[in-house]
Amino acid sequence: MKKLIFFFAVFTLSMVFTPTVHAQEYRSAVGARLGYPLSISYKHFINDSHAFEAYAGARWFSGYSWMNVSAAYLVHKPLELEGFEGLQWYFGGGASVYFWNFGAFLGENYSTTTVGVQGYIGLDIALPNVPLNVTADWAPTLFVNGYGSGFGGGYGSVGVRYILAR
Repeated sequence: MKKLIFFFAVFTLSMVFTPTVHAQEYRSAVGARLGYPLSISYKHFINDSHAFEAYAGARWFSGYSWMNVSAAYLVHKPLELEGFEGLQWYFGGGASVYFWNFGAFLGENYSTTTVGVQGYIGLDIALPNVPLNVTADWAPTLFVNGYGSGFGGGYGSVGVRYILAR
């Protein structure tokens, strides 16, 4: 719980003390989040520094599987590094719904649904001469009910998206 309080304190302070005026390198993009879980992603900027991302994904293991639907609100800030024009860092929050199936473990079909609240912190860059956007993020999740309830720190991804509009 202390880690969660610390995360939200840092999140709030960064929103207050970091400037928000800059131009993003794209307006919307669609692609994949290659991580936990493997997901299809759509990201759309609603202004120069604030974006909405929605994604859906699935994982299959021997014995159980799960699917999720997630949405996040992300705030982007410029990151000035020589040789990385257009690099941004971002943070935000969102929610997910997970649908679990444990058929092979229990010998019969057993399913459950879990809700998760997520934080996000990551890097984002639009490649200058190619219509691609690449991201890397960490998305710690607090599961509020059902299977896996509690803190999950192993979520996040590397994303590759095709830029639909600049």
